[in-house]
Amino acid sequence: MPPQHHPPRRARIAFSDAAAKQLQEITGEAELHALDRALVVISVDPEAGDPLPGTTDGPPLRQYTDTVEQVRILYFVTALRTVVVVAYIEV
Repeated sequence: MPPQHHPPRRARIAFSDAAAKQLQEITGEAELHALDRALVVISVDPEAGDPLPGTTDGPPLRQYTDTVEQVRILYFVTALRTVVVVAYIEV
């Protein structure tokens, strides 16, 4: 029997306390859709964002900007492939 091909597992998403507070303040459906779209991208490919220069302690901080939805997410990826969202910014 040939080996089965399984797509890569999505990364788990977690939020820092500051990012969780930001999320509590989001009330508009358009904002939630924009955030969801960006989270899907980085959960499928945590390396989709660009490393931020000057982050040498711990896991490097990354940024992902969704140019369609005009949002930016700052995050880092743990050794266990968990994406930790640090901030959500509308651009």
